[in-house]
Amino acid sequence: MAAVRWTPPANPAPVRRRGDVRTLPELRRIELPGAGPEHIAVDAWGTLFAGLADGRIVRVMPEGEVRIVTNTGGRPLGMEVLGDDRLLVCDAVRGLLEVQLSNGTVEVLASKADGERLTFCSNVAAGPDGAIYFTQSSRRYNLDEYRGELLEHSGTGRLLRLGADGAVETVADGFAFANGLVLLDGGAGDGADGGAGGGSEGGSGGSGTSGTSAIVAETGGYCLTRVALTGPDAGSKTPFGPPLAGFPDNLTRDAQGLIWIAMPNPRDPMLDWLLPRHPRLRHAVWSTPERLQPGEKDLAWAIALDAHGTVVRDLRGWEVGYKMVTAARRRGDTLYLGSLTERAIALVDLDPGEP
Repeated sequence: MAAVRWTPPANPAPVRRRGDVRTLPELRRIELPGAGPEHIAVDAWGTLFAGLADGRIVRVMPEGEVRIVTNTGGRPLGMEVLGDDRLLVCDAVRGLLEVQLSNGTVEVLASKADGERLTFCSNVAAGPDGAIYFTQSSRRYNLDEYRGELLEHSGTGRLLRLGADGAVETVADGFAFANGLVLLDGGAGDGADGGAGGGSEGGSGGSGTSGTSAIVAETGGYCLTRVALTGPDAGSKTPFGPPLAGFPDNLTRDAQGLIWIAMPNPRDPMLDWLLPRHPRLRHAVWSTPERLQPGEKDLAWAIALDAHGTVVRDLRGWEVGYKMVTAARRRGDTLYLGSLTERAIALVDLDPGEP
């Protein structure tokens, strides 16, 4: 482990079980034939798609029936529906994939970047010009070792672009665990989009109508970062929204233009204490058995920001029967939650009067 010292920003509002007020509505579950629906995509008809830990991608029909689409042979994470028959998939093992939904055919779009094998490909969003943007969480650790990236904090995450010519280029790097991704259209942000390929309500993976900037979740930095995609400042990074009280994961946009952040866990006081101190301390923690390292909390949590980065919804609940939330996808007045560890997709009914 090549740990780097880093001083975290002040925790804006520590999240603790004792005394915390539940703001998450009652949830229901759609049981799946396997564990780990890490991300959720949705098409124009309300069909849900999610990847499981064993490599299968499932389709959940609007009436609740679960069908198997295919098996990628890896570990599907972030995904986006394009048009009627295409599903873009970031696979943590195989790279950037495209799945034909009609027959389950899997095509590898990118398995290398800058001459290196793509490890830990995380999230994807399609631009209107035919380019595909995607994140690589770490160049040093794989999905099973994700805690190592958080401990090391060496900032090897990056935002990549697959051009229409098939070439992969680095748009920006130096991210502390690059994760969730949405595209925005100019200025402080656009309104709702209909998906790059005419797909789902509010966009499937979160692409904007012209993609002039990208918002990347930095899980290890407790923040979102805006990356300019066009113009003289292309590739430059600026903060988007406030420092967060937890680890941001997948991002999606809804029909109102809100950015939903899945929050699998609150910040860990021990990790915040370790990060600015001598790297040998973190190396010692990494060397201990995983069962002795800080683990997941029994918390379901999602946050929504407006186009200016202001928090407008903060939904969380302890011991609600669902945890390790890594996806939050809104369609209409329903919020669908995915998880790295659960064997179900959760859904909650939102107040129609709320944004």
